Amino acid sequence: MSVTTSSPSFSNPTHGATGARPRLVFVVTEDWFFASHFLPMARAAVEAGFEPVVVTRLRDHRKAIEATGARLVPLDLERRENGPASLMQAVRRLGAILEAERPALIHAISLRSILIAGLAGRMAGNPPSVQAVTGLGFLGARRDLKGRLARALLGRAIAGPLSPKTTRFLLENAQDARFLRLSPDDKRIRIVGGAGVDPQAYPPAPLPKGRGLRLALVSRMVWSKGVDTAVEAVTMARQRGVDVSLTIFGAPDGDNPRAIPKATLDEWNARDGIGWAGPTRDIPAVWAAHHAAIFPSRGGEGLPRTLLEAAACGRAILTSDVPGCRDLVRDGIEGFVLASEDAPAFSRAIEALAGEPDRVAAMGKAARERILTGYTERHVMETVKDLWRELL
Repeated sequence: MSVTTSSPSFSNPTHGATGARPRLVFVVTEDWFFASHFLPMARAAVEAGFEPVVVTRLRDHRKAIEATGARLVPLDLERRENGPASLMQAVRRLGAILEAERPALIHAISLRSILIAGLAGRMAGNPPSVQAVTGLGFLGARRDLKGRLARALLGRAIAGPLSPKTTRFLLENAQDARFLRLSPDDKRIRIVGGAGVDPQAYPPAPLPKGRGLRLALVSRMVWSKGVDTAVEAVTMARQRGVDVSLTIFGAPDGDNPRAIPKATLDEWNARDGIGWAGPTRDIPAVWAAHHAAIFPSRGGEGLPRTLLEAAACGRAILTSDVPGCRDLVRDGIEGFVLASEDAPAFSRAIEALAGEPDRVAAMGKAARERILTGYTERHVMETVKDLWRELL
């Protein structure tokens, strides 16, 4: 992945504000999601000469988003309400916003935003758009017939009627091209290293001293992240006498119907060698206090930010063989890639790492080097600016 050192400003006199800058509208369901993952996108838009506008459900992250130079427009997109009536109401609201904003370019982030923006964009004259698939979520983790049919129908809709010729697709792993029924080499597709990570903000730290292997899992507390698999794997390893502990960081996602109940988290917290610490904002401090990351996702990932952060901090990673996770972590190099939901396999990998501290350190060093080869915020920002330039 190449990085350019400069990007010319764009101009489009037929769209956006009457001033010099064309308007780029980001559509995203939640302000916390944009604030935690995509602030570099807003900064890239400013660097490229756009006026960035973020259309999202506003909660607690206005200041962080506005600090990038972006303007915020509120739009309630309740994730629990997925029926046709709720969908069309959101489409009408967004359509009115787009008609008023007259964007030169729309950048929709995540499947629900893509679906709504694809329909609403027609009301604004179908301006060029980027559809950023940040993983398939629970839909991608489902293996039953209903899940497969839903993926097929949604993928065809996104790559078909919701995508005029001036549409490009931004993916975080090559596997998601199959979801769109496209080849990863299709000229409309760009694949980036997730949202990227700032290696200076996530510096490597020496491994903690003392005996025992300290694992951490950082994610939203939803079943698809495989938190239960991590708990069972550590429990199995401890039962065999392995000196290992697990700290879980994250809050239940109240808007997600598949959130792990607090009662379950409390039960895990009461187990010997396992602790639930709740949410945290100091991710570097987490990894400074732990030897390795564990993330047994069931699938539906784009490229998990939690893995990018752990790798940037120089930590070995135990993760599952699903798209996104296996795109970053190479089995035996940065960590271990194991079968999803296979707690015994994760338990054996934990035992192997607990007995080889030098290997833990070597994998952590390799993980940090991996980030610097194409997974930084700057790598992603430059790729996205090139994509915007191509569209305009």
